[in-house]
Amino acid sequence: MPDIFDEVEEDLRAERARKFWQRFGVPILGALLLVVAGVGGWQAWRWYENRQQEAAATAFLEVSRATEAQGADLAAMAERFEALAASAPAGYRTIALLRAAALKAEAGDREGALALYDRLAGDSGADPLYRDLASLMWVLRSLDSGDPATLAARIAPLARPGAPWSASARELAALVSLKAGDRAEARRQLEALAADVTAPRGIRERAGRIAQGLAG
Repeated sequence: MPDIFDEVEEDLRAERARKFWQRFGVPILGALLLVVAGVGGWQAWRWYENRQQEAAATAFLEVSRATEAQGADLAAMAERFEALAASAPAGYRTIALLRAAALKAEAGDREGALALYDRLAGDSGADPLYRDLASLMWVLRSLDSGDPATLAARIAPLARPGAPWSASARELAALVSLKAGDRAEARRQLEALAADVTAPRGIRERAGRIAQGLAG
């Protein structure tokens, strides 16, 4: 025969468990369900994101191939890349805009190209590497008709030591100085760039040749 005290103790444990569940069970269950839902939602989002990336990659390659076809309408291809950028994930949106801007410039739509480069340069959601590249391309495409002071201000942050496009930006900065009529400053900048062993070889050699031409 069970000990009466054991039965009482068992009843007390059962009552404590019941009260504990009444007090904390629903919140605990709710929290667990949220965790499960969160994991499921995360997995669903990863699946959706991967599908989006795959779709964007397929669309990007399709437009790229069409662009390379003989007799391709570059202006139309630029519009297709721009349309792709409107719905693509961040990474593909960025490269699609860069391609659209380059094609607009090649097709003679300089203002359209500059607008896209400017848009990308100011896109806080884009990788800073490509934002800086867009600014660099904006200056390059503006060399013919842009205001030298505006161009110099735009290129200066890109030419700082350690910046990813520093060598190209320094080369452009020298061309901006030349455009402003300051041959001595342009030559100084180019000679410094030509002597910089950290700069890419092609840029150093080109800077050296231009500097020699300015010395004549």
